[in-house]
Amino acid sequence: MDKIYSVLAIGFIVIMILSLNGVIYYNKYYAEKEPCSALKLVGEGNIGGKFNLIDENNNFVSEREAIDKPSLIYFGYTFCPDVCPLDAVRNAEAVDLLYAKGFELKPIFVTIDPDRDTPEVLLDFTDAIHPEMLGLTGSAKQIKAISQAYKTYYRKQVSEDEYYLVDHSTYSYLVTPEKGFVDFFRRDESALKIAEKIACHLKDSL
Repeated sequence: MDKIYSVLAIGFIVIMILSLNGVIYYNKYYAEKEPCSALKLVGEGNIGGKFNLIDENNNFVSEREAIDKPSLIYFGYTFCPDVCPLDAVRNAEAVDLLYAKGFELKPIFVTIDPDRDTPEVLLDFTDAIHPEMLGLTGSAKQIKAISQAYKTYYRKQVSEDEYYLVDHSTYSYLVTPEKGFVDFFRRDESALKIAEKIACHLKDSL
């Protein structure tokens, strides 16, 4: 009886070791095969597209001119008291981390508050955050169009105060001239994590 129990115990240990090795192999294999699998967003197949806006230098630009290299697009506004500047700085840090690895990425800031965010205001804002950051504004109709194209949300709070707030979504979007929308990032993701994911996507495109 003791011999049977010993054999069963040894068999159980062997099975556990094999199972553990299988899990390790599975995770390693699929991490290598699918290292930069993108997050899923409802309706992501229709994200992005054509747009016509005004850049921070007061030039009319289309998506072809604005997205002339891999870009990280964020929708916010310069009068935002906390979230927008923090996210914009985080994205700028990701750009620098990627540059150190040999990848070029353009940070783009699209305002959802065109009444206050003139090209001049955007220029001051983007220059303070990153020299390569491009600010985009436009008419209320143009901003609504690009917001809908990227499935973002924003709503101006009803207020007579000139310091009104604007509620908005906080995703950042990776887009390339060749593929258009590639991936998106939530605001709780660090600059390092975003840079690693983007580097993976860009390596795949080489």
